[in-house]
Amino acid sequence: MPTSEAAAIATDLRTAMGKLLRRVKHEDHIPLGQAAVLGALDRNGAMTTSDLAADQRVRPQSMARAVGLLMEQGLITRRAHPTDGRKSLVELSEAGRAALEAERGRRAGWLAQAIEAELTDEERAVLARSAALLDRLATR
Repeated sequence: MPTSEAAAIATDLRTAMGKLLRRVKHEDHIPLGQAAVLGALDRNGAMTTSDLAADQRVRPQSMARAVGLLMEQGLITRRAHPTDGRKSLVELSEAGRAALEAERGRRAGWLAQAIEAELTDEERAVLARSAALLDRLATR
């Protein structure tokens, strides 16, 4: 059972992260679920729809819908699996890569401006150290 101090930190952190995430979403032009799929394809390369579903922790049917929407928009393409004729791989198209980079730029740009405008040099240093801690918690 966590200590009351850890529980209080967890509550404050969850609240702050939720507010920050909602604010960053204001900069989005691509729905979050679709951007997550594009990001996974960017990081991992071509994947099957079922592998994407497992990676994103969603049902295969939900991923099939997301893949269909992204294909309609020309953001991903489908090709035959090299070793299993029953499967196909989806991958980022050039338009998808450009859209993903633009989306990342909008998010990071807003956040960078906010950090510069709102935080002192000392606070920026604390935030930089905190990013590594948050990443460590996220991978637990």
